[in-house]
Amino acid sequence: MSEVGDIGRKAGRGLRWSLLGNLVMKAGSFGMSLILARLLVPEDFGVFAIALAATQFVIYINDAGVIAATVQWRGRLEEIASTATVVAILSSCALYGIFWVIAPFYASLAGSEDATWVIRILMATNVVYGLTAVRSAALMRRFEQDKLAWANLAGFVANASVSITLAANGAGAYSFAWGQLSGGVLTGVLVVALARIKIELGFDRVQAVRLLRFGLPLCVSLGIEGLLLNVDSVIVGDALGPVWLGFYLLAFNISSWVPGLIGTAVRYVALPSFSRLAEEGGPALRDGVRQAVPLLAGMVLPIAVLMGTLAPAVVEFLYGADWLPAAQVLRFLAIVMAVRMLTLLITDILAALGRTKATMWVNLSWAVALVPALMAGARLDGIQGAAVAHAVIAVVVALPLLTVALHRSGVPVAPVGAGLARPLLGAAVAGLVMVALSLVVDGAFTELCVAGGAGLLLFVLVVVPRAELKRLVRQRRATHARL
Repeated sequence: MSEVGDIGRKAGRGLRWSLLGNLVMKAGSFGMSLILARLLVPEDFGVFAIALAATQFVIYINDAGVIAATVQWRGRLEEIASTATVVAILSSCALYGIFWVIAPFYASLAGSEDATWVIRILMATNVVYGLTAVRSAALMRRFEQDKLAWANLAGFVANASVSITLAANGAGAYSFAWGQLSGGVLTGVLVVALARIKIELGFDRVQAVRLLRFGLPLCVSLGIEGLLLNVDSVIVGDALGPVWLGFYLLAFNISSWVPGLIGTAVRYVALPSFSRLAEEGGPALRDGVRQAVPLLAGMVLPIAVLMGTLAPAVVEFLYGADWLPAAQVLRFLAIVMAVRMLTLLITDILAALGRTKATMWVNLSWAVALVPALMAGARLDGIQGAAVAHAVIAVVVALPLLTVALHRSGVPVAPVGAGLARPLLGAAVAGLVMVALSLVVDGAFTELCVAGGAGLLLFVLVVVPRAELKRLVRQRRATHARL
């Protein structure tokens, strides 16, 4: 139990740092997006979306699964550091060469040949990630997320400075590309310095086979996951053009705030935590899953409900009435966001158990169902049709398949389902209240404050046990009394 408690303490500290770093970065990204939305036009966002879809897909397979394999490695890190570094570098450089060649064809397929050089510049960022993969894994493995947070924050400052400066001087979509590359380089330099691992290159065939046996199925699974997250941009761009893609991208970006803030932070600690719990044995892992899934749902569902029910107010308040076509997309992408958060956590649990092939087959089935659904939805009902298709497939296909995979891995799903009852009930009550109040108040800001605030309050009252609420109130009163 002492080992489990120590893992929990380290994971909690790592999660706090990850959340803090992501919160600062998301607040900065939000501010940067507001500035860029006034310096650029929707077509620039559309061109960037096409390039970003390619690079975000590649980043999932960029290191051949080396980061996850290194974090999950049951032996000493020094045993595999040099071999893992070589594998990651070779993989990222090979992928960069491939996409350099096919960039013009991909851009043409996505409906904007202007994206060719934006793709090539952005893709260089992934080479940097390959060079630093093992060092990033070492920081995660040691639960040193504070160092990762500082490196990422420094990179974001560089990204924002370059992007805004270039956009103000008429660089268009290239401002995004050069900004991200600049930030990636600075983050990479800091990660190498902070990881304190001697840079050595070597290759041990036996170790490489062990790494790839774990990493490649997960790499394929994550690659399909990247496809799932970005294929809609390609399909919408091809069917409707870059202007409508710009509206779709704005809604997608809003729906991605929570996965980017909470999801990224959770993933920094979930795989190392569940990997260490798996070493302790089944009961420890099952107890960790039973607590983690409902906790994550309680964090995600109220935000998803607010985005879904008050989407027009969210878009108008943040970006202005000119961007309101994105609101109908956001309603359904909020559902995708909630499902995505749960699937990310379950994927990390399965990876910790070594069940990387299970996640691969689940994501493959999800992709096979999603692609034709998106194509049909976009052609039948534009950007809203694509969003509806995304939400339906996530709920009807992805969640049941992941539940089955978790059960087959030896993790009972009944206790997890029971733990989700309160968050789901709270989400339903909050949604009804938000819809009702939104009909009687005017103005985007007022709607968010009154309807959104009341709904979130009711969610807390339904989900958090009364005894816990009383304890929090007493604790708050004691804090005020000491002050």
